[in-house]
Amino acid sequence: MPNKIVSSRDAAALIHSGDTLTTSGFVGAGVPDALLQALAERFDDEGHPRDLTLLFAAGQGDGKDRGLNRLAAPGLVRRVIGGHWGLIPKLASRAVAGEIEGYNFPQGVISHLYRDIAAGKPGTISHVGLETFVDPDQDGGRVNDRTPRDLVDRITIAGKDRLFYHALPIHVALLRGSTADEQGNVTMEREALILDNLAQAMAARNSGGVVIVQVDQIAARGSLPTRDVVIPAMLVDAVVVAPPELHMQTYATQYNRYYTGRYKKPEGSTAPSPLDLRKVIARRAAFELPVGGVVNLGIGMPEGISDVAAEEGLLHHVTLTAEPGVIGGQPASGLDFGAAVNTEAIIAQGNQFDFYDGGGLDMACLGMAEADATGHVNVSRFGPRLAGAGGFINITQNARNLVFAGSFTAGGLAVQISDGALHIQSEGRARKFGAAVEQITFSGTRAARLGQPVLYVTERCVFRLDPDGVRLIEVAPGIDIDHDILAHMGFRPLIDDVDVMDARIFTDAPMGLRDDLLSLGMARRIHFDADRDTLFINLAKMDIRSQRDLHDIKSRVETVLGPLNRKVNVVVNYDQTRIDDAVASDWAEMVGDLESRLYNQVTRYATSAFLRRKLGQTLHHRRRATIFDSERAAEAALRR
Repeated sequence: MPNKIVSSRDAAALIHSGDTLTTSGFVGAGVPDALLQALAERFDDEGHPRDLTLLFAAGQGDGKDRGLNRLAAPGLVRRVIGGHWGLIPKLASRAVAGEIEGYNFPQGVISHLYRDIAAGKPGTISHVGLETFVDPDQDGGRVNDRTPRDLVDRITIAGKDRLFYHALPIHVALLRGSTADEQGNVTMEREALILDNLAQAMAARNSGGVVIVQVDQIAARGSLPTRDVVIPAMLVDAVVVAPPELHMQTYATQYNRYYTGRYKKPEGSTAPSPLDLRKVIARRAAFELPVGGVVNLGIGMPEGISDVAAEEGLLHHVTLTAEPGVIGGQPASGLDFGAAVNTEAIIAQGNQFDFYDGGGLDMACLGMAEADATGHVNVSRFGPRLAGAGGFINITQNARNLVFAGSFTAGGLAVQISDGALHIQSEGRARKFGAAVEQITFSGTRAARLGQPVLYVTERCVFRLDPDGVRLIEVAPGIDIDHDILAHMGFRPLIDDVDVMDARIFTDAPMGLRDDLLSLGMARRIHFDADRDTLFINLAKMDIRSQRDLHDIKSRVETVLGPLNRKVNVVVNYDQTRIDDAVASDWAEMVGDLESRLYNQVTRYATSAFLRRKLGQTLHHRRRATIFDSERAAEAALRR
């Protein structure tokens, strides 16, 4: 086979006018900057190629000049189809001005579209994007009026509404790896992420296109370990060796061995972050972390939650993830975002979105730029500023529990945090809670209709999405509701009983959150929600080993429900609950007694299929019980 090593200029010569080009990368990780620079330089020198269509999933740039910002010269690109635009302002400004056609589709949809193009399918069918600006009933994902409505349709299949995203042939894939042999086999051992490289290469190859891969070193033919090869030589047409300055591991880091997943960083080696506005928000959001659950943390304000989790000793009790494919460990932030240290696994981005879209996330915390009275959230478009949705729509539509995190106002907000309280020193110039959002990136009406639990966390208050609107449920110590909250909103939230946010959030000392989340008392585990007329029993992470344990649970249920003198509906959380075999029969007997005397309908849930099966066997001694896989499904069953 021929030696596939070529110069970057020769590689750029393989791209022709009118081609559809796809590129790899996430923020600054895995971006083929040497290839992008060579393409830009060829256009500057020759005026060709022209009128390219650019297709990418995650944003690839530093917010200035690197990444896809290199392709902003007039005439080079005609159409852009992308997931996140915030880090490529040079292209985004041209799209907003109507100089080029532009689409903003969900990052996970584009990631899956690569696979469908590779498989020769006509497109991708997904529920992701319904009732958002991507829906053809709204904007169809178009950035400007010049852009035609021809890439996404709303369809009905098996009686359900779905969006159909059209496939298109990919003529060129510009990708990146670590090492290539002379045949063109490519490994990624020094990369922070795997991303969609294999799917993109297959899509280009099966479209009759070319695949060009940037690496930082060459190995002899056939010398690479077979299991390390991510992009096989049969898919690769050309390999370019990049200089170090154009092959940084991320845009913030030349190389960090811990980002590769091949080394573990010693724990406790990072100093606690200072107590500021961002940390206050991250701390309050961290109270929602599900012990034993899987969590996604978005870019921006939510990044701080991983630091809080580390400081509070919670990293071993939750699995933090990020959409490009990292699982476990501690996600990085800033221009390192997407990478992580001490990961348990790093998988392909498309596979991560399979898990997300199917409802695998127990909780997600994402940023919040605008919110309104119906609970809609906008993070994608603000007048002339095009941020793009990224993976936001995939994640927010499918997470079992959702937390939006952001400052209450923006632009000049300054606060003082002292003595367990918060004081506003200067108010932000821009309201974030207005009468209506400019663009619907998250549909509050859809979430409320489906019963998705949603919180909106700020430094001074917390809101909850209820079926009838957004409700104020917590206020920080030192904050006046009328002066500091309502006066700066474009709508009046629902207000009943408002709790005070935990003072520990505003104290510069460890909060002891690990103990709170791992050792709940019975009063917090078993409570009656009068608004929903439902008893909630949280047995998560509980070991039920003795008659004393049974007595404590039964006594608490009787204490709460006894004064009502009637039966009520009950939802029971059995997530990671362990019932000792020695008391299993007595447990089933006790449950049967409570059901006959105090319960109307009862539903149960556990995220583990093994636990659902085992629990079903335990309760089968008295009756067959359906164990659901989420709180949402369990509550929905009560409404049938």
